Parts: sequence; C-alpha cells; structure tokens
Amino acid sequence: MADPWRYRARRAVETRLRDGLRTNESRPHYVVCGQDALAVHLVNALLAESVRVTVIVPPRRRADGPDIRTIRGVRVIPAVRLDEETFRTAGLSGAHGLALMDQDDVGNIHAALCAQEVEPGLRLVLRMFNTGLGNSVRPLFADCAVLSDASMAAPTFVAAALGAVTPTHFRYRGRTLVVARRADVRPEHVVTGLADTSDPRHVRILPSDEAQADLVLAEATGQPPGTEVAARRIKRARRRERRPSALLWQAVTSFATRKIGIATLAVLGVIVLFGFLLARAEHLSLAEALYVALVTTISGADPDPGKAASAQVMQVVLNLAGLALIPLITAAVVDGMVNARLALDHGRLRRPRKGHVVVVGLGNVGTRVMWQLHDLGIEVVAVDKDPQARGATVARRLNIPLIIGDGAREETLEAASVATCQALVVVSTDDVTNLQAALNARAAKSDLRVVLRLYDGDLADRIQRAFNINISRSVSYLAAPSFAAALLNREMIATIPINRHALLVAEVPIAAEASLIGRELAEVDRAIGVRVIGLTPAGQANLLWSPAREQRLRAGDRLLVVVRRAALSALLKQASPPQPEPEPPALPTQPGFPAGSPG
Repeated sequence: MADPWRYRARRAVETRLRDGLRTNESRPHYVVCGQDALAVHLVNALLAESVRVTVIVPPRRRADGPDIRTIRGVRVIPAVRLDEETFRTAGLSGAHGLALMDQDDVGNIHAALCAQEVEPGLRLVLRMFNTGLGNSVRPLFADCAVLSDASMAAPTFVAAALGAVTPTHFRYRGRTLVVARRADVRPEHVVTGLADTSDPRHVRILPSDEAQADLVLAEATGQPPGTEVAARRIKRARRRERRPSALLWQAVTSFATRKIGIATLAVLGVIVLFGFLLARAEHLSLAEALYVALVTTISGADPDPGKAASAQVMQVVLNLAGLALIPLITAAVVDGMVNARLALDHGRLRRPRKGHVVVVGLGNVGTRVMWQLHDLGIEVVAVDKDPQARGATVARRLNIPLIIGDGAREETLEAASVATCQALVVVSTDDVTNLQAALNARAAKSDLRVVLRLYDGDLADRIQRAFNINISRSVSYLAAPSFAAALLNREMIATIPINRHALLVAEVPIAAEASLIGRELAEVDRAIGVRVIGLTPAGQANLLWSPAREQRLRAGDRLLVVVRRAALSALLKQASPPQPEPEPPALPTQPGFPAGSPG
C-alpha cells in the first residue's frame, strides 16, 4: 500500500492546482494579435489589470523588435493567418475583447470580420493608419474602436521639433483644457499642475507641491497658448510663397549656386566688362558697344590689323568668351532638364535650405509628422531609402522635397541641408539607423534639436544622458494606454505625453462597497500619481470642477482625474467593490483517516 502521507500530499497539490485553474478561468480574457513594441506595451498594460491574455503571433518573430513570447503570464498561439480556426484555437469564444495590432489596415479589417463570426458582439480594437477607412467600417461591428498610434504620437513629435509644449488639448463637459506653461496662462485658469520640467534630465511628474509644476493643465480662453504666434508664422510663410519676387530670387540663387551657373555668370561678366571698354576705346554709345560685343562674342568678326592694339586684344578676348559661352549655355540647359526630371521623380529642389525641419523615415509616424509640419507652414525636407514608402507619395503630392537615400549616412544628411535646419526628426523603425542619423547630424551641427524615436525605453534614457539628445520618444509607449483603455472599455478621455512619460485623463466611477466610500477627496489627491480635477456627484449630471478637498465620496460619484498609468490601476481597484478571495481547499483525507489526524 502506498504511503498515506505521500498520497494525501499529492491529492492536496492536485486540488490546489484545480482550484487555481478555476480561479484563473474566472478572470476576464483578452486576445491580442501582433508582436511589435506597441503590442508588447499593450500586453504589459493588460497584465497589470490581472486579466488573462492570449497573444497570436506569426511563427517567425521579427529580429528588429522585442520578443513578446518572453512575457510571463501570457498564452502564445503561433499562427500563419488570422482566420476563424485560429481565433477558436485562441479561445476567442467567450473572450471580453480582441485587439488587432498589425500594421496592415486591410488585414485588420479582414481579421475583425472573421472574429465576428466566432464571437458576435465582441469588443474590437483596430489599429489603423487610415482612420477614415476605419471609421467607415465601424458600423459593420457591434462594438468597435479604431485607433491610430501614428495620429496619437505625431503631435508630440511636431511640438518637440518646434521646441514647443506638447500640443495636447481636449474638450470635456463644456470646457476645453490645454497643456501650457504656467507663465503663459493666468493663475485663475490653471486646473492642476502636471510636471516640473526645470531639469530636463529629471522631469518630475505630478509633484506633491503643485506650485512647483511649471507645466500645467489650464482652461482655454479662446485659443491655446502660442496659437497666435504660430498663426502669424504660417501667414508670413504663405505670403512669401505667393510673392513672385521670392520665386524669382529662388530661381536665380538656385542657378547661381551651381558650378555651371557660376562659370556662365563669369563669362557674361567678362563680356559686359569688355563691351564697356570697347565702347570707351571706339567712342561708341553703351547700346552700340553692347551690340558689337554680343555679335563679336557669338559670331566672331573679321580681323582688322588697322585697329588699335587695345581694340584687337578686346576683340580676341570676346571671341574666346564666345567659344566658352556656347558650351556653357548648352550644359546649363541640359543640367536644368536633368534637375527638372529629378524634381518630378523625387520632389527634390537642389538648393541649400535653411530653417527647415528634416524628417527621416516616412512610415506611419513620419508621414503624419511631415503632414502636420506642412500644415503649420513649416518647410520640410523628407528622407527615406525606399522610393515606395508610405509617405513618399504624400511628399510628392504636397511638393515636399524628397531625398531617396539612407538617412544614417552623412552624405544623405548633407544633401538635406541638416547643418542649417532647425530640427531633425528621426522616426524610422530601426533603432540603429535612428541613433546613427542623430549622431551624424549632431556632428554636423552641435546644437541641433533632435527628436529621436527609439523602441527600447532603457536605451532611450541612456542615449539621452550620454549624448545630450534632449528629446526621445517611443510611439508605442505613448499610444499603449489609449489602446489598453479602449480594449478594457474604460472612459479614457485623453492622453498627455510629457517627455517619456504619459499621463491619462480618465473618469472613475465609485461603485457600491468600494473602499473609497467615505474618504475625503484630499486623501485621493494625496495618492502618488493621482490628481482629482472634477467630481460628478451621485444622481447628478453636472460636473463640479475643482471640487472642495474636504468633500467625502459616496457610491455613484464619478471622479475626473489626471493620473499616471500605474496609479490608475490602483485607483480603479479602490473604486470597485472588493473581490471575494477563494477559500483555500480543505486538505483531502484518505479513507480510514479522520480529517486532521496524522494517520
């Protein structure tokens, strides 16, 4: 007979495992399709909510991105296609939500249609670059959200390139709130302090003393801060573009900077000079002298030994100038035709630029950044090594100079006039290329403002400290909170990116029996990473902005908060009813042994 102690221990372990699986099955289940950095950040955000996550990934992982398979606590399903069979294998039936995170708009729509066949009414979150297409197909699904990480991140890159505060603004309950410098708004318009950015290397988010925050959330008073200055700059730029003299000057300077143009202008100068001397020597009028000089230069003249020596010298020089002028004119015409062909093919204007913004990488984010800078009236030079990149067509349509080449190479940056630009925005999908482009640009211009996109957050922090690159952004990090909130079907109002941090504006309902009931707002406000900016009392529709801090919370109240991502999870747990913990299973007994006896 087997050892009864060993038998009892084995039965206890089996029971605990069975109960653990039962508890695990009771948690909400979400499915994520994708393997890039945004999918990784989304999965980590979901795991912080204590939910079950299944990830569907291609059989081969990308070598240039993070490995989502290494995240502990997720179920990974390799699949070649996102079809009904794959979704059934992933347990989509009965799931609470599905996030389609691939960078393929049509593929995501097709996968969503397949998922709807498996689980009708499922909460869908689609990642799409063409949000117009996404909003057009939303009526096909019962519960669908369409988000674009490029659209979310582009304003942050644009503001960083222009050296401005992040242009975050949102409208809620009849008020428009903007992110601004405290010095740019009146004290009575400040809603709450957001960050102390006095030390760019150590930005303090939601400092305990709000008076120390120089970056604030304020009520808009007609126009966001800085709008008037930007509008004047745009008007001046457009006025210069429409001015014919400016166009003529651009053409002349563009011609004069080329070697052929300089040589041609030098020969013409010789002709004018000797034509003037010829007029003095033969007592001709200026018009007559110019006529004689041109005819002599172009067609030559019969020799006349009876002329004075000075006239003979001038005649010989003019004939030599004529011999040089004809080939130079021919070369200039050919060069102009070649440049015109290049302009048609690549949108390139081959003249030095100054005060422009260079955008390297014309993928989803780069295209949005280029578009928004153009809308603001900022001159842009675009760079991408792929002539068929997503933003190449947009650049040609907007008449933006497009350089086809490797943005990490010094000659490519030199062709983009990076030494005279006001900012460099590097947003390709390769961290090594981005970093090399930033360092090469800094070598050409030591004080250049660089906006660098890096997927690896730890690498970004180290690069920022080591190379004094003041600004680096992770698109996936900035966009992940909005995707997670949409998947969890939460009332997420806005995302405020600050440096490499992200603050969320959310509405949090207070449920019955929640631990927050009876507490004062001051207690919630004192929590790390939480600021209460509004309260909707239970049973009322009106929102109270900046409520009294001594007011106590009741069931049914709704808090409007500015909160850090990590603090939001803790706040939601305190605002929810307590979850009963499963009772530990009783230790099983073997027949013949009473419960609790040593056997």
